[in-house]
Amino acid sequence: MPGSLTISHHESAVALDHADAERLATVLAELAYLLEIPGPNRINDAQLAVLCEGRAPDRGELVHWCASLARGLKGQL
Repeated sequence: MPGSLTISHHESAVALDHADAERLATVLAELAYLLEIPGPNRINDAQLAVLCEGRAPDRGELVHWCASLARGLKGQL
Protein backbone atom coordinates (compact mmCIF):
# COMPACT_ATOMS: atom_id res chain seq x y z
CA MET A 1 0.00 0.00 0.00
CA PRO A 2 2.81 2.54 0.47
CA GLY A 3 2.74 5.13 -2.25
CA SER A 4 -0.77 4.37 -3.42
CA LEU A 5 -2.37 7.23 -1.49
CA THR A 6 -1.34 10.85 -1.81
CA ILE A 7 -2.82 13.51 0.46
CA SER A 8 -1.14 16.86 0.75
CA HIS A 9 -1.91 20.38 1.85
CA HIS A 10 -0.56 21.48 -1.53
CA GLU A 11 -2.46 19.07 -3.78
CA SER A 12 -6.17 19.27 -4.43
CA ALA A 13 -6.52 15.71 -5.74
CA VAL A 14 -6.30 12.55 -3.71
CA ALA A 15 -5.41 9.34 -5.51
CA LEU A 16 -6.10 5.86 -4.20
CA ASP A 17 -5.02 2.70 -5.99
CA HIS A 18 -7.99 0.59 -7.17
CA ALA A 19 -7.03 -2.43 -5.07
CA ASP A 20 -6.55 -0.23 -2.00
CA ALA A 21 -9.93 1.42 -2.59
CA GLU A 22 -11.58 -2.01 -2.73
CA ARG A 23 -9.83 -3.05 0.46
CA LEU A 24 -10.71 0.20 2.25
CA ALA A 25 -14.36 -0.13 1.22
CA THR A 26 -14.44 -3.68 2.59
CA VAL A 27 -12.79 -2.64 5.87
CA LEU A 28 -15.21 0.27 6.31
CA ALA A 29 -18.23 -1.93 5.61
CA GLU A 30 -16.99 -4.56 8.06
CA LEU A 31 -16.32 -1.90 10.70
CA ALA A 32 -19.86 -0.58 10.29
CA TYR A 33 -21.18 -4.12 10.68
CA LEU A 34 -19.10 -4.83 13.81
CA LEU A 35 -20.22 -1.55 15.36
CA GLU A 36 -23.87 -2.27 14.67
CA ILE A 37 -24.39 -5.95 15.49
CA PRO A 38 -25.42 -7.17 18.93
CA GLY A 39 -23.52 -9.89 20.74
CA PRO A 40 -19.96 -10.85 21.60
CA ASN A 41 -18.44 -9.89 18.23
CA ARG A 42 -19.70 -6.32 18.47
CA ILE A 43 -17.05 -3.62 18.92
CA ASN A 44 -17.44 -2.73 22.59
CA ASP A 45 -17.62 0.75 24.11
CA ALA A 46 -13.95 0.78 25.15
CA GLN A 47 -12.86 -0.12 21.62
CA LEU A 48 -15.26 2.48 20.23
CA ALA A 49 -13.71 5.15 22.46
CA VAL A 50 -10.28 4.28 21.04
CA LEU A 51 -11.62 4.52 17.48
CA CYS A 52 -13.00 7.96 18.34
CA GLU A 53 -9.63 9.07 19.75
CA GLY A 54 -11.07 9.67 23.20
CA ARG A 55 -13.91 11.90 22.00
CA ALA A 56 -17.41 11.06 23.13
CA PRO A 57 -18.31 8.17 20.84
CA ASP A 58 -21.49 8.22 18.81
CA ARG A 59 -21.93 4.64 17.62
CA GLY A 60 -24.80 5.45 15.26
CA GLU A 61 -22.95 8.32 13.61
CA LEU A 62 -19.82 6.20 13.12
CA VAL A 63 -21.87 3.32 11.67
CA HIS A 64 -23.52 5.75 9.24
CA TRP A 65 -20.18 7.37 8.31
CA CYS A 66 -18.38 4.06 7.70
CA ALA A 67 -21.27 2.54 5.75
CA SER A 68 -21.70 5.68 3.61
CA LEU A 69 -18.01 5.86 2.78
CA ALA A 70 -17.93 2.14 1.94
CA ARG A 71 -20.93 2.51 -0.40
CA GLY A 72 -19.42 5.62 -1.99
CA LEU A 73 -16.10 3.92 -2.63
CA LYS A 74 -17.73 0.78 -3.99
CA GLY A 75 -19.87 2.95 -6.26
CA GLN A 76 -16.75 4.50 -7.76
CA LEU A 77 -14.98 1.21 -8.48
